[in-house]
Amino acid sequence: MPSQPRPRCVVLDGATLTSHVLGEVPAAGEPSWDALAEAVDLTVYPRTPADQTLDRSRGAELLLTNKVVLDGSHFAALPELSYIGVLATGTNVVDLQAAAERGLSVTNVPAYAADSVVAHVFALVLELLLRVGDHARAVSRGAWSSCPDFSFRLQPTHELHGLTLGILGLGNIGRRVATVGHAFGMRVIAGNQPSMHRVKLPDVPVHWMPEDAVFEQADVITLHCPLLPETRGLVHAARLRRMKPSAILINTGRGPLVDEEALVRALSEGWIAGAGLDVLGVEPPAADHPLLSAPNCIITPHLAWASVEARQRLMDIATANVLGHLEGRPQNLVR
Repeated sequence: MPSQPRPRCVVLDGATLTSHVLGEVPAAGEPSWDALAEAVDLTVYPRTPADQTLDRSRGAELLLTNKVVLDGSHFAALPELSYIGVLATGTNVVDLQAAAERGLSVTNVPAYAADSVVAHVFALVLELLLRVGDHARAVSRGAWSSCPDFSFRLQPTHELHGLTLGILGLGNIGRRVATVGHAFGMRVIAGNQPSMHRVKLPDVPVHWMPEDAVFEQADVITLHCPLLPETRGLVHAARLRRMKPSAILINTGRGPLVDEEALVRALSEGWIAGAGLDVLGVEPPAADHPLLSAPNCIITPHLAWASVEARQRLMDIATANVLGHLEGRPQNLVR
């Protein structure tokens, strides 16, 4: 008796998740597509330009996407399609209303990178306050070898203990940031946003206050709220002016939470001491983006989520989402 054909699954942009190529042995630390390929007829495209999305999706029952946009015009032209798996937590790349009208199942991968993001937050904080990288580069250039003393400082460094950590968005990641900040001896304050519930952390005293007060009191402000109409431009010129001249801003959430023009001015004119950014409003940024040359601004290429462990977790959950759909036990449904 002939075996049942496996459903066709197309990954539209797999390169950011893993460099693994089907049929090859994955490099060390790279998640493998093999488990998913055992269950489906799998095609993986590293990247898909917008004008090729429809052609590459034809005949697929299952589509996986990270940043490739899928909307009603695609769904209307793909009669076989039954499932969309987003290879991320955010689902703004899928028109969920159009998917609902077509009866499509849509899943995401929640909470897979929380520990990685928290570590990245404090990597940025510590670099801005301790300047480890600047000093290490100076040593490599010979500055210590030519120094008359056993120690030298390029600029003042600061402890985290005793500083006030302001968190905007006390969700899954924000709560973990609060716990780590508290372990460093920081005072934790949180902005009372309408979209967030006033959660209580059993081992961390959190002081809730209006958002403007957070900007005034915090030595470190870190953003972990979702990108919504009411949070777009959350960090604007008036709030940056409220911050202490010694304070720093961290954004590992969403680029549009910050008015980037205002932040450039704040850094250039010394309203604040520095910024650590893992996300920008447009990614990748233009080569002449003003934040790339702004003083005391550290920018990493949207990699807080991308540790080996987090990417393996993402692959495992995304594969389980597909298998759950095929076996009639859906999980992580957003639609």
